[in-house]
Amino acid sequence: MTRLIDRIAPCGPVHDPKAAERARTWLGAQAPEDQAVFEQAWPALEPVFGASSYLTSLARRDPARLAALLQANPEARFEDLLARTEGIGGADPAVAKAGLRTLKAEAHLLIALADLAGAWDLDAVTGALARFGDAALQAALRVAAQEETAAGRLIPPPHGEHGPVPGYFCIAMGKHGAYELNYSSDIDISVFYEPDDLPLAEGVESQAFCVRLTHRLADLMQDRTADGYVFRVDLRLRPDPGSTPPAVPVPAALDYYESVGQNWERAAFIKARACAGDLPRAQAFLTELIPFVWRKNLDFAAIADIHSIKRQIHVHKVDDRLTAKGMDLKLGRGGIREIEFYVQTQQLILGGRHPDLRNRRTLEALEALRAAGHVADKACAELTTAYHELRAVEHRIQMLADEQTHRLPESDNERKRVAALYGHRLLRSFDAQIERTLKTVNGRYGELFPDEEPLSSKFGSLIFTGVEDDPETLSTLARMGFSNPPRVSQTIRGWHHGHIAATRTERGRELFTRLAPRLLDAAQATGSADAAFNRFADFFSRLSTGVQLQSLFLAQPALFELVVQVMAYAPRLASTLARRPAAIDAMLDGGFFHAIDMAQERAALARSLEEADGFEAAMDVVRRAHREQTFRVGVQVMSGSASAETAGAAFADLADLCIQALGPVALAEAQRLGGAFPGQVAVVALGKCGSREMSAGSDLDLMTLYRADDPAAVSAAKGWGAELFYGRFTQRLIAALSTPTGEGELYEVDMQLRPSGTKGPVAVSYAAFEDYYEREAETWELMALTRARVVWSTSEGFAQDAARAIETALRRRRDRARTAADVREMRELMERERPPKGLWDLKLSPGGLVDIEFAAQFLQLAHAADGGPLSCNTAEALARLEAVGLAPEKPIAALRAAWRLEQDLTQLMKLALTGAEDIAQEPKGFRLLLAKAGGARDLKALRAKLERARTAARAAYEAVVDR
Repeated sequence: MTRLIDRIAPCGPVHDPKAAERARTWLGAQAPEDQAVFEQAWPALEPVFGASSYLTSLARRDPARLAALLQANPEARFEDLLARTEGIGGADPAVAKAGLRTLKAEAHLLIALADLAGAWDLDAVTGALARFGDAALQAALRVAAQEETAAGRLIPPPHGEHGPVPGYFCIAMGKHGAYELNYSSDIDISVFYEPDDLPLAEGVESQAFCVRLTHRLADLMQDRTADGYVFRVDLRLRPDPGSTPPAVPVPAALDYYESVGQNWERAAFIKARACAGDLPRAQAFLTELIPFVWRKNLDFAAIADIHSIKRQIHVHKVDDRLTAKGMDLKLGRGGIREIEFYVQTQQLILGGRHPDLRNRRTLEALEALRAAGHVADKACAELTTAYHELRAVEHRIQMLADEQTHRLPESDNERKRVAALYGHRLLRSFDAQIERTLKTVNGRYGELFPDEEPLSSKFGSLIFTGVEDDPETLSTLARMGFSNPPRVSQTIRGWHHGHIAATRTERGRELFTRLAPRLLDAAQATGSADAAFNRFADFFSRLSTGVQLQSLFLAQPALFELVVQVMAYAPRLASTLARRPAAIDAMLDGGFFHAIDMAQERAALARSLEEADGFEAAMDVVRRAHREQTFRVGVQVMSGSASAETAGAAFADLADLCIQALGPVALAEAQRLGGAFPGQVAVVALGKCGSREMSAGSDLDLMTLYRADDPAAVSAAKGWGAELFYGRFTQRLIAALSTPTGEGELYEVDMQLRPSGTKGPVAVSYAAFEDYYEREAETWELMALTRARVVWSTSEGFAQDAARAIETALRRRRDRARTAADVREMRELMERERPPKGLWDLKLSPGGLVDIEFAAQFLQLAHAADGGPLSCNTAEALARLEAVGLAPEKPIAALRAAWRLEQDLTQLMKLALTGAEDIAQEPKGFRLLLAKAGGARDLKALRAKLERARTAARAAYEAVVDR
């Protein structure tokens, strides 16, 4: 049998002659019988010692072992090493632990020498690494089982094929399963057990036992000691690793794969095999998974989802520059993963009907695909050559320092070490070869499923398969503007695992595979990626089902982008969706973007109120209707389909609807508590509700007027007088409109605009109202009254009387100069006590909404006694005054233009912002949206337009409110 020393040849140039010479000097100082061996092998050893500090350390640790390896037949020596590994057990655990690590060092040195000197090809190298992994696992399991037996928890089974713990087994996954381990690889294993087959002592719980055994097994393999480690153990390819223990019961595993198993998990099981423990039961488990892995009937959606494994990698044009420096040969473009995915995706689609394609080894499966006519001869040859080359270079990267890395060093000097171990004297030629190979692989990969929609992004790959964050995906997410890429990646992978209802079904997960990159691109486009994604996550995780909505989003990308914009820019609307995801159901209605039919909504609300049982139930009914329609109007504003005038009126109509619905309910509650009372009551809206200029989050300024049929009357049950009865009605109405319930909130209610403000009774008698506005009302109260509007009353007659009383108060003759002075004084006081908070304070800034409102209110009060027009709405009032010639045309035009602009901006800003924030600090997408709402090309142009409009409006205000 040929010795290794007789089969090796120099592997390449010497990178570091000084390091090699130090090693030679040291070898020359060893035992005389070994020196001749070292001298003969020196031409092959010199490049190794000149490049790899790790292999040098293994040699120096035991020079006699190095000499023995060089003189041995490598195949025979390796078989002997496996036998010694399998013989470990029965000794003290610490002794076994040290023995495994010593054997690992010997295996690494032997395999590296055989590889570098060309004695073994790639299959022999990767196969030897995987076989040693099996032997080490089996030995560690025996040691762990002996510890459990000694502790009295495990009944020792008879020696046999079921291993040291019958019912407990390990499945090798990934490269370990395919006999394709790389030099410094960890080993992916999944651990399963049959609870009823474990020979446990009485009272020992199976899950706790298996979890403890698995942890001990992993510790024996991967604990770092003075002797090193054996293999790092990765247990994360088990079902749903974030939610399951490290050892999974077989019934639970089978249920998982049958219900929520993903295509990437099917791909992982292509390479799976039994490797340690109860091998017959392990094989039976894998046999039972065959229908899951190899599906014979695949519909279009399932095939598209399999394609997605490939499409999530961003495939650049083949002529794009691929650089060897710093390239990840496993995960980077043109790397090993692309070859593996090229093979596995086709295996998953074709293997269900063609068992001859079910090969766990990458190149054997590629050859089977070629033989069956699914891969061209040239493509197969190119990918085979590339696979051999990339795996060989990968091994040499890891031989430098025994690190689990697949990345070529950035440093030229360090990369020269890899090149030397690979046989290249010149770094330039080595880099060029690597780059040609990567370009070839990437080109072939790009040819696979060429007509499929991309599932990556223009920013790079978006891969959410597997159990760990993909480095390229994290880089992509960072480029897209996400501040915490790992959190985004983990959230999406959790959704792929079916952790939320929207993705719990296979169809839901298939749809989400397509939706995920669109979500991330849409979030990025807002300029506020974190806010958009986080709010979408709150909403998406609360859906009860996801198929219909995801289908809608995929079919209508513009609608989906709008929803993501809402998430990014409109926290109020996003909060509504997060708390009540069903609110989005309205978007499925084709009329969602049409004006709201209030008559239809009023009838529907009335029907729902008839079914409500009691005061609180009625409050909930109204809140549900309000939430749906507020969301609808808000989205219309965000989309630009509703003007400020339309939105203001719609928000006000919705407030009217709520008052009209809850007014009778509040009255019935007052009657329930105090008995019936003979009289009438009306609810009057003031402020923005009265003027029908409401926006998102507007409060309600209200006043209640009442008139008793008999001023001396009392209520039937409690003897309440009119003031007390209607005061209780008002309190119940305020509670109905403002108290939060399980269905959320409606409005904040302000009653301070009533006569005497907070000092007077909460409900105002009709006579007191007439008297107050005739004798006591100040100018500012009359100005507020210009926006008064009767919203609801117990009788049409009293509603008309209340409206007449309001108009009478407004049309009383007053001194114009005195009124103008009062208006100016109030505005000056407001400017001193409530200065604007910044440029974007559209209400309080000079030339802002207050100036325009004051001008309109002053003009109405100045001309009302002579029959001048009255209107609750500011824009309408200005238009009417201009139409009848009661105001100069140029100032009114300036006021109206500024009013339209500032109202358009207000509607959007009230949806998106919480105050007068600096718009320049908001996301670019929102700035452009705001500019569009203001009819400008960008924020700079909008600022200029706003400043011009406000300057003109301020001058108009001063001209109108004359002395």
